[in-house]
Amino acid sequence: MKRNIIKIDREKCNGCGLCASACAEGAIAIVNGKAELVREQYCDGLGACLGDCPVGAISIEERDAEEFSHEAVKEHLEKVKHPSIHSEPILPKSTASGVCPGMRVADFSRKSANFAVAPVADAPSELRQWPVQLKLVPVSAPYWDKADLLVCADCVPLAYGAFHSRLLSGKRLVLACPKLDDCSGYVEKLAEIIRRNDIKSINVARMEVPCCGGMTAIAKKALEASGKNLSFNVIVIGIEGGLIKQA
Repeated sequence: MKRNIIKIDREKCNGCGLCASACAEGAIAIVNGKAELVREQYCDGLGACLGDCPVGAISIEERDAEEFSHEAVKEHLEKVKHPSIHSEPILPKSTASGVCPGMRVADFSRKSANFAVAPVADAPSELRQWPVQLKLVPVSAPYWDKADLLVCADCVPLAYGAFHSRLLSGKRLVLACPKLDDCSGYVEKLAEIIRRNDIKSINVARMEVPCCGGMTAIAKKALEASGKNLSFNVIVIGIEGGLIKQA
């Protein structure tokens, strides 16, 4: 039958996972770093996921597709929420089941024996302003003047042990989570901060998981919307705390 159904542009998709989180029917999964329609029966074609894509990779098209099935969705969601009654493990390593890589369980306790913990007095904070959450920071403030801005995913300071000394030192901070926050308005607010103030550079710190790519997308769109041409750098931190990429 011909009906409305989502279409995903793999070239545009950055694998952030926001669409998968927004789909109440579980019709979208992140597979090999890209969003995919799991099964046509699971997509109602209403497009609840459209507004959550930071790069505009999702649209609605009318084409021949399987009929949407509430029963199929119910069975699918039951399998995802209660995988223990099926053959799959609770948190599979493959993203094909719809589990975001950022939600996989991992235990790094084995690392603790290999690192000496520095006394708190030896690790001063490099934070030089408050507030830091992107929803709360003011658009205009004296500390934005000539600032190197660090746009940071909120898991980075917890994962990266050298966050204060290597990433935050000398910078002003805005913190957000592109997966769990309501990100509506983030691009506009960040663009206004860049537009109104003498910002020197934009530095994005994100985790390696695909959903954190939304942090980079938000910062890029904000810089474009501001009309300014500034240095733009991206730092990627691994879930085990290592510095994976800096460019």
